[in-house]
Formats: sequence, structure tokens, C-alpha cells
Amino acid sequence: MKDAEGDGAASGSSSAPTVSLMTRSGGTQYVARILDVLEVVAAAGGEMALGEIATAADLPVPTIHRLVRTLVERGYMRQLPSRRYALGSRLIPLGEIAGAALGTWARPILSGLVDRLGESANLAVLDGDRVTYIGQVPSRHAMRVYAEVGQRVSPHCTGAGKALLSQLSDQEVRALLGRTGMPAQTPHTITDPDTFVEQLRTVRKVGFALDESEHAIGVHCVAVPITGHATRLAVSISGPSARMTAELVGRAVPELREAGRAVSTGLNEAAVGSEGQQRPLPKA
Repeated sequence: MKDAEGDGAASGSSSAPTVSLMTRSGGTQYVARILDVLEVVAAAGGEMALGEIATAADLPVPTIHRLVRTLVERGYMRQLPSRRYALGSRLIPLGEIAGAALGTWARPILSGLVDRLGESANLAVLDGDRVTYIGQVPSRHAMRVYAEVGQRVSPHCTGAGKALLSQLSDQEVRALLGRTGMPAQTPHTITDPDTFVEQLRTVRKVGFALDESEHAIGVHCVAVPITGHATRLAVSISGPSARMTAELVGRAVPELREAGRAVSTGLNEAAVGSEGQQRPLPKA
């Protein structure tokens, strides 16, 4: 396995001076590997041994050691007393700011769902082993259900969580459940991993997930996964059980899928172009 890493170099012009940290292929590869390490550790629940990171990233241990050392020095990872490595505290504000920005951008899309379906609309992301709500528009009804932006919940008992976990393999889901456990939030919460994995197979087949008083009594939710983008996202509506009828769920699923496509398309259009220039998020 070839270990090619390089340093950045500065470049510029007299008319518009700029500084580039990735003008050479080695520098670009180094940054890509740093990101690979963070993603691998996050996918494993936020903590791994050095050898485990090397195996998952398919890189030599000496290379991983250099990358992890850099991340530890900058506070993006930390070494535990067990000599394993965990994600560091400097990632927290970055994630919060990125999530808030995405939620704000997606607000018009969520508002459209509320206008057409009448119930609260939510945008959620799989954040480590938890579901974090990053966007939310409440229903106009006096009695309504809403999730506070920034709230982190267990994935096994929510519609958004099921939609998010449906994007993982059965093996990844079982590993996550092994780390988090499956505490019963209500008498309706699924607490058996086999039953839950079987339900996720149905979610993958039909393309949407339901929470029927599994997180809170009297609250139902329908959610769909947002595909076509690297970030695992889901969009959902939630409301009192009496209003979340089969007829409303039937109308909601295609609306949620269309909203998910709008989010995915917007994110992809805002991605870095082939010239390395960042395009702004489009108006929703």
C-alpha cells in the first residue's frame, strides 16, 4: 500500500492574491485521509482503536498514527485511558453550526409540508449513534407535536431514526444497537434487535418508516430517508395519533419523498464544483 502524503503550498497572483492549501495531489490526499479517519470513527460510534481505524480505512497503521496524532493535537480527536481514540470536542461546534445552517436553509421546504399536510415537519440527521433534529416547522394547530432543534434522541423509537437506520446495513444497525441499547420509551417501543432489524427491511422495501406511539404516547410520525447525498438525513411529519390517520400517511409519503429530493438536489448543487469553487446553497 503506497503511503504518499504531502504538504500544502502557497500560490497567488498580483491581481487577486490567494492561498491554497491543496495545490499538490499529496496535500489533497492527506486532507482526504484525515476526513476518512473522522468518518470511519464516527460510523463506529465515535471510538476506535488505532488498528481498527487502519483496517476500516484500509491504510497502514503508521499512516493512521500520523493522521490521528494531527487530529489529537488540534482537538478533533482525543486519546482515552484505554489507548483507544474518540472524536474530540472541537467537532461539536462545527457540527452544531453546520446543522443549524442546513436546517435554516431547508425551512421553506419544511414549511411547504406543513402547508400541505397540516402537521409539524422535521429534518433530522444521524449524528453518531443518535438522531439530531436540525430543522423543524411546527403545525398551525393549537394541539401540535414538535421536536426542538438540536434535540438528540435514540434512533430505535422514532420514525426519523428508523428512516435513517434503514440506510445502514443490518450488521451496522446491530452494532449501533449494541452500543446504545434499546430502552423502552413507551409500552409500544421495539426493544428486540431481531424484530427491529426485520422492521427496517420493510422500511427499505416500502420507502418510509412509522413511529406509532413508540417514542411518546399519543404521538405518531411518518418519515422517509433522504437519499442521493453522503450525509444521512431524513424528513418527517409528526402529530397527535388521532390526526395521523392512514389517509394522511398515504398523502404524506409522496410529499415527504418530494421534499427529500428537494433537499438532496439542493445539497448536491451546492457541493464543490470541479474547479474547486464553492457554490452557494440554492434558494429553496
